[in-house]
Amino acid sequence: MTLDAAWANAAGAVAAGRIPCAVLGVTGPDGRQVRATGLAAKFPEEVPVARDTLFDLASLTKPVFTTERILAHAEAGRIDLDAPLTSIIPDLRQYDAESWERRVTFRDCLAHRTPFPAVEPIYTYGGDPARLRAFVLQREWRRQAPPVYSDINFILLGIALERLEGCPIRQMDPGPSFTFAPDPETCAATEACTWRGRILRGEVHDENCFALQGAGHAGLFGTADALLGFAEDRLAQAPEPIFTALSPIRSHGWEIRHDGWSGGQKCSAATIGHTGFTGTGLWIDPEAGIAWTLLTNRVHPTRHTESGIADLRRAVGEALFAE
Repeated sequence: MTLDAAWANAAGAVAAGRIPCAVLGVTGPDGRQVRATGLAAKFPEEVPVARDTLFDLASLTKPVFTTERILAHAEAGRIDLDAPLTSIIPDLRQYDAESWERRVTFRDCLAHRTPFPAVEPIYTYGGDPARLRAFVLQREWRRQAPPVYSDINFILLGIALERLEGCPIRQMDPGPSFTFAPDPETCAATEACTWRGRILRGEVHDENCFALQGAGHAGLFGTADALLGFAEDRLAQAPEPIFTALSPIRSHGWEIRHDGWSGGQKCSAATIGHTGFTGTGLWIDPEAGIAWTLLTNRVHPTRHTESGIADLRRAVGEALFAE
């Protein structure tokens, strides 16, 4: 494991102005190491990043929170992963008993092997979160073929969790050192949001999650150490469903190593990983016994720039396994 070379890539991206800040954390047989550089916020005033800065983890919410909770309910026998979502959400497309949406299973959603579109601007359909949930459940969704990675899968899983646990997602325990309601002063800033009319810091970047007031696809905040602690627990428990391939590129809630993926090609074939739109990522290699996280706020102050985040993620992963 070569942290210095990996860190040089991350620090270089900050120095070149492609991203405002970077926190790189690695854990393995030699212990845990975390390095940080750059600005957690550039506007309205400069705030340096620190090891304990909280990041909007965006789609890392999917594997770190929603997948874990769905799998726990399955292990406890409260759901069958191969049963349709209607076993918990009977009112899904309730006006069309023959609709394809009513046949979608929990495992289908975890593996992103459904016909749902990648994303939908749900937040543009109204401001009432209850009405927006009803919209998600009753909409006749356009079919995507072949299947793609879809936020809709995990929005539906989040609704299922709310039915199972009898409370909104934001009232659920997100796990050690994670939160849905951070102190903005402790957070890395994200975008100057044109819809909300402000720079976001300490509130979820994802518009649909914000409008739904909590959802299964985004909303989690955490530090590098929180993610490394999560990864250490997963390494100690392997093998488990998250390491079980469901397709050439996905397991339960995670991506697995494949050509061109975000973790680079030098990790083992058993490696899983996931990224978040705001510039976050976590990768776990059970064969090597290591995990790493790269946290950036690459959307600050705008998503409409070329940050090079995809290349940076791969370069960091490659460098960590350099001989």
